[in-house]
Amino acid sequence: MQTPRLAREMQLEHKHTAEAIRLRLANGHKPNYLRDWVYGGIDGAVTTFAIVAGVVGASLSAHVVIILGLANLFADGLSMAASNYSGTKTEVDDRDRLREMEIRHISLDPEGEREEIRQIMAMKGLSGETLERTVEAITSDRERWITMMLTEEHGQAIILRDPMTSALSTFAAFLICGAVPLLPYVLMPADQAMPVALTLTSAVFFAIGSMKSRWAVTPWWKSGIETLAIGLAAAGAAFLIGYLLRDWAAA
Repeated sequence: MQTPRLAREMQLEHKHTAEAIRLRLANGHKPNYLRDWVYGGIDGAVTTFAIVAGVVGASLSAHVVIILGLANLFADGLSMAASNYSGTKTEVDDRDRLREMEIRHISLDPEGEREEIRQIMAMKGLSGETLERTVEAITSDRERWITMMLTEEHGQAIILRDPMTSALSTFAAFLICGAVPLLPYVLMPADQAMPVALTLTSAVFFAIGSMKSRWAVTPWWKSGIETLAIGLAAAGAAFLIGYLLRDWAAA
């Protein structure tokens, strides 16, 4: 028979014993690159399958599918990786700029910076002697002081993703998921490839959506269907455009 504590722990994501908490906090925070994988995976599958659908809708040959698909796979993948690198590095650069600013302010006007800490903690409900002891504890450690200013005054995250790792994660996910719609055209006759490509790509969309639900409150099946609907809508639009322009493409 389960004890109340055991039953409660089975519903929790991690243990709350003193030792478990100590070990978990000792490991520190680690950057999460899930966003980069989902971003690259969905875009890779969507854009590549959209090209496939557009070419098939225009009744062009399988060679065109493969050529345009591969061109998109590498050109768009590199473009997305570079954009993600630049965007993530901008966040890191901004945090570094604010950090240098706070270091300068603490050096030139320490009392003003202490007053900022005092007011920040007062807004959290502290007052009187407790407030003053808290301000003294924070400002007695320079790094803790700077970190508090970055997070509370400027809203900066404690942990930021590494720009290069973010870029490589996006590029890898783009290549892996984006290659799926092309594989049937490489491995089988063109007249049989489209249904297989559609099936495999739909599975990729659903898998990505289901996977990202692990870090959300949305049920896995709902997240999977949502991502599948987005991907198929983009592919359907590309197929329609290709179909409507098929006579012009053949001219």
